[in-house]
Amino acid sequence: MSENRELTMDDYLAMLLRRLKVILIPALLAPLAGLGVSYLFPPKFTSQSTVLVEAQKVPDSYVQPVITSDFTQRIQTLSQQVLSPSRLRPVIQSLALVKTDEEDKLIQEIQQNMSVEPVITSMSASAQAGVAGAKKKKASATEEPVPGFNVSYTDNNAVRAQKICNAMTSLIVEENLRSRAEVAQGTTEFLSRQVEDAKRSLDEQDARLANFKRQYMGQLPGDADNNMRMLMSLNSQLDATTQTLGRAQQDKAYTESMLAQQTANWKSSQSSSNPQTLEQELNQLQSQLLQLRARYTDDHPDVIKTRADIAEVEKKLKEVNATAAAASATDNSEKASGAEPPEIRQLRLQIHQYQSVIEQATLDQKRLQSQIGVYQSRTAMSPNVEEQYKLLTRDNDNAQSFYKDLLAKKSSAALGTSMENQQQGEQMHILVGAGLPDSPSFPNRSIFAAAGLGAGLALGVVIAIFLEFSDKSIRTEKDAAAIMDLPLLISVPWLGEDVNDAAADDGHGHRRFWGRGDPPSPKEHENVEV
Repeated sequence: MSENRELTMDDYLAMLLRRLKVILIPALLAPLAGLGVSYLFPPKFTSQSTVLVEAQKVPDSYVQPVITSDFTQRIQTLSQQVLSPSRLRPVIQSLALVKTDEEDKLIQEIQQNMSVEPVITSMSASAQAGVAGAKKKKASATEEPVPGFNVSYTDNNAVRAQKICNAMTSLIVEENLRSRAEVAQGTTEFLSRQVEDAKRSLDEQDARLANFKRQYMGQLPGDADNNMRMLMSLNSQLDATTQTLGRAQQDKAYTESMLAQQTANWKSSQSSSNPQTLEQELNQLQSQLLQLRARYTDDHPDVIKTRADIAEVEKKLKEVNATAAAASATDNSEKASGAEPPEIRQLRLQIHQYQSVIEQATLDQKRLQSQIGVYQSRTAMSPNVEEQYKLLTRDNDNAQSFYKDLLAKKSSAALGTSMENQQQGEQMHILVGAGLPDSPSFPNRSIFAAAGLGAGLALGVVIAIFLEFSDKSIRTEKDAAAIMDLPLLISVPWLGEDVNDAAADDGHGHRRFWGRGDPPSPKEHENVEV
């Protein structure tokens, strides 16, 4: 009836003493049962080997390793590769472990019972501790402590387990060496193809950039300032040429007007002695004479007067010609101009000079205007040309950077491939070969016995708790007080001779129940202990 009140440590100890047999009996029998059950399972033997992974011999600062993936991932990949049926079948046939028709079954067993677990061996840990003490580096996938791994295989036959474990360990080491060489060679070939493609792309970019420079020479972004300076200079030259042209035209016009004036004056003064004038006058008189003869006779006064005028003009013409013949010894060039005065000849020379200046200034003006148009066109097209040039330059720079990066990676990969071919990279060595197991790994009888012990104790405790809480007996005055909810005035000691019929002792030599057999009911207890 202890559930009606709060229990103390004494109550729990009393319960333990009362139910000790109930707890001990299952606890003693269950280990025996567990040990017996262990003999029902067929024994299995596990053979294990240890592989040490040695870091590459060349420092990472000189040659970067080609394979930089996580070690655990690489080990799992290797284990999956060697567990393929195409790799396992030659191993089974070389060991002659089973018959041909049982190879598939053995392959399945190997795939299920083989395990590869990465570990950090004591040798590699101590070696890496010395290196870490000499020089500290940032942690990375290639600078982790040099690891190792265990290869385990479980089989019903101990000898077969040892053989298969050794064979699989050697297969993993060989597969690692082969895969590293293939990866290194494949990486180098891939980068070589990429370098060739990048080189072709870079050549195309260089050709496009060169063609663009030839097409827009003088309009490139670097020529903008020079174009502005040239445009300003040409505008200044054009202004000066325009002013020169204007002055030359004005001077020519003024000189021409003076020449015309002086020529007219000179001609008017020299018209009477001019051979040309005399010849013209002679021709006119002769024509007039012919007309008069057609109308009149030779005795007509007009005809006689005209004949006299013709004779006078012929006389003057002979005198002028005689004067001209006397001057025939002079230079021919002076003949043409000797008749004009020096002032007129000077004016004609000035007009000729002004005309040369005007022609040259006109040509210079056209040339400068043409050049100004070219530079204005270049200046106007500069923004568009600059945008295209930036795009081409950026693509060219990216192509060059990409090519240089690939070239550096190719060189690094070639060094890594050479290192792998010379076996100077990361290497796997069998540290501990698979041994012949002397005891089965399953079933572990001590574990079965311990499990039986734990199960027996748990079962005994459960049974004891069930019996204790299902027991309704009143054992102490506290139980009586709790169930009757009345105060206890006095307790009478038990005086009977048969202590086996007594119910319980309160710890002070007093018995709480009277009679034999079952304890008294609550009503009887109430009548006795009032």
